[in-house]
Amino acid sequence: MATRCSYENSNEIGVFSALTNAYALCAIGGSENFYSVFEAELSEHVPVIHTSIGGVRLVGRLTVGNRRGLLVPSTTTDQELQHLRNSLPDAVVVQRVEERLSALGNVVSCNDHVALVHNDLDRETEDIIADVLGVEVFRQTVAGNALVGSYCKFTNQGGMVHPRTSVEDIEELSSLLQVPLVAGTINRGSDVLGGGLVVNDWCAFAGQDTTSTEISVVESIFKLGGTDGSTIVNDMRASLIDQLS
Repeated sequence: MATRCSYENSNEIGVFSALTNAYALCAIGGSENFYSVFEAELSEHVPVIHTSIGGVRLVGRLTVGNRRGLLVPSTTTDQELQHLRNSLPDAVVVQRVEERLSALGNVVSCNDHVALVHNDLDRETEDIIADVLGVEVFRQTVAGNALVGSYCKFTNQGGMVHPRTSVEDIEELSSLLQVPLVAGTINRGSDVLGGGLVVNDWCAFAGQDTTSTEISVVESIFKLGGTDGSTIVNDMRASLIDQLS
């Protein structure tokens, strides 16, 4: 199930929220409407936590996590850290990371098994990611972009990468991650997938501008609507024919 929403007229909802199989984070402030969209979809399954990181709202770009853990930058205050530890399930480990590339959500992309990271990430940070999140870590680029967290999004079911990623790169990344991948966009043609989309194994939220074709690609590749990959091609073909006729 994929839902469209926006944060204070911004479609970059992945900047202001983070979603895993064990919890969701939403930025404080802003309209209660944004929070309630997450709450309505997720409250029966996982906690939805209102927070800031280092006093700013960019929780999706500054943090990275999966069902085992959550990594936050060194700018996170003790009060915020305590709030996260109190609100998250007991099994989730919260760890502060001393890292020069402090926008962790931009430089790391992960699911519950594998993480792709920026080439310049510190070796200590790589060890912390492997240890706290319980994942295998690979230094990679996506379509030549070092910001893997911004230009790809993947779960345990599937993933999306920058639209200019070559077929060879998609195949290589797919075998690395052990999930099917597709090149695509969000928010009516935006290639910043991490900014416009948050997704876990059963639910996705995309920016308000996301077209129905983009939504159908998201639902198919992340296996949210009980569909298989061939429906992506069929849906796209149908939509192109509609536009041409």
